[in-house]
Amino acid sequence: MTPEEAQAQLDQQVRETIQWHFSPETGCPFWLDWAKKNFDPRDSVNSFADLIAKFDHFQDENLRDLQPEVWVPAAFKGKPFNIFETGGTTGMPKQRIGWNDYKTDYEEFSGKISDDHFPPGGAWLMVGPTGPRRLRLAIEHLANFRGSSCYFIDLDPRFVKKLISNKQFDVARQYMDHVVDQATLILKNRKVTGLFTTPKLLEALAEKVDLYDAGIRGAFVGGTTMTPQYVRFMIEEVLEGRIGFYPTYGNTLMGLAASVPITAEDQFSVTYYAPQPRAVLRVVDPKNTSAVVDYDSWGRVELTTLTKEFFMPRFLERDEAMRRRPRAPYAWDGVADVRPFGAMEKTIVEGVY
Repeated sequence: MTPEEAQAQLDQQVRETIQWHFSPETGCPFWLDWAKKNFDPRDSVNSFADLIAKFDHFQDENLRDLQPEVWVPAAFKGKPFNIFETGGTTGMPKQRIGWNDYKTDYEEFSGKISDDHFPPGGAWLMVGPTGPRRLRLAIEHLANFRGSSCYFIDLDPRFVKKLISNKQFDVARQYMDHVVDQATLILKNRKVTGLFTTPKLLEALAEKVDLYDAGIRGAFVGGTTMTPQYVRFMIEEVLEGRIGFYPTYGNTLMGLAASVPITAEDQFSVTYYAPQPRAVLRVVDPKNTSAVVDYDSWGRVELTTLTKEFFMPRFLERDEAMRRRPRAPYAWDGVADVRPFGAMEKTIVEGVY
């Protein structure tokens, strides 16, 4: 796909998504009510550029403060929905409802991981947040889609963040050890070939067990800042160059942005590409968020989600990244070296992420 073809595909997705969410026959109460108070975008938003020009930033408090039913498209009325919560923050969580988007996202991602590293039929182990997280169902669906089953070790990231914020580092370490011990037990007693976890937990797990000897051939990781130095450490030391390494950048509101294979030219810098046209990532100037930054420059990450289940324009993530050029097989911009927004100016509590 050329950049021009990718842009045409994205503009078409924008038109279809706008028509769907703002038509009384198919749209959801939130956006239909929004149109009454603001404007009906069905005639004036015909491209992604129009969307950027005419919509302000989406306020995520809407997902925290409003009842989930306001997001149900009329076309989905009466169909029970999944309720997924975001992140590891405390207080009332942000919630996104859904039906099949997570399946679509992870089936698409399945084509981006090697059968050598995640052999179809080989069991998976997920060591990470389950409970109300979309990730729990998504990882199991990905495993199932590849003919595999999945074991799970639960993790409560909110508890870990609270411990670290309260400087209860000894208790946080005990909890992390508790999680890793459970995962080690599974690896020693069950045949597992694929692993999903956070980088910090992967590192801790590798200290307890030889992952390759335990049968692991691929590690799919996500959820935290990974500097080039840390990526190199993971590939060369933790995975010993023998296990496939698949960093991802994703969340409940976007889905999953896959990384391109790391080459020598990358110097261990990881670049992620959004699952366009279903979601779009831009790296914008924090002081002028209508404009993207230059390539290889830092800016704030802005997310737009465009599916029939969920429309979310121009949400400013709590992340910053470097804007990267399109790279095959992706014909759109990527985001690299993702880290918490403002990480260079203040201390960020990331916990086990």
